[in-house]
Amino acid sequence: MTRRLGSGTLVIATHNAGKLKEISALLEPYGVKCISAGSLGLPEPAETGTTFVQNALIKAQAAAQASGLAALADDSGLSVDALGGRPGVYTADWAQRQWFEGAPGRDWYMAMGKVEGMLQELGPETGRSAAFHCVLAIAWPDGEHAVYEGRCEGTLTWPPRGKLGFGYDPVFVPTGGEQTFAEIDPDEKHRISHRADAFAKLVSEQFG
Repeated sequence: MTRRLGSGTLVIATHNAGKLKEISALLEPYGVKCISAGSLGLPEPAETGTTFVQNALIKAQAAAQASGLAALADDSGLSVDALGGRPGVYTADWAQRQWFEGAPGRDWYMAMGKVEGMLQELGPETGRSAAFHCVLAIAWPDGEHAVYEGRCEGTLTWPPRGKLGFGYDPVFVPTGGEQTFAEIDPDEKHRISHRADAFAKLVSEQFG
């Protein structure tokens, strides 16, 4: 039987205030108090895994060991079937600007353009199916852990459309829809997204 969190304090393995706020709101109804790894001054571990599951576990286990509390981490990204599942765990890396490209940071239009360029190189008949993935990993200080995987299927479009999303959202059209993730209402996106799928599985097992 899977170990349950119960109420109490949970470390969210992130230094991103927005992600902490989003996850806290989802878990608050279950009596879980969330604090970030950043607020505890915990270092960010190197994400050396080759899968979303591995990277999520690396982050969750590092936070649990360092804090002595249960910890939750997520890892997410886009996989494109025609590109052999890429960018996958390197989803954010494809948006990373190099020093000679100007100010450091992420350029998501560049990343979307890289994906589109690779698809066009494969020819006009190339399939454009893709999926967003989200893995949520819970780790306890004694080494026990649980993993929940979410997925949202769709296709890629070009040029990018919409200003409501982030990352690759402007080129991703979920299956059954006509608008990109950057065009649809954020509440609707959160209802059908890969992260929503993973959280639904977590809540069902942990609090159901």
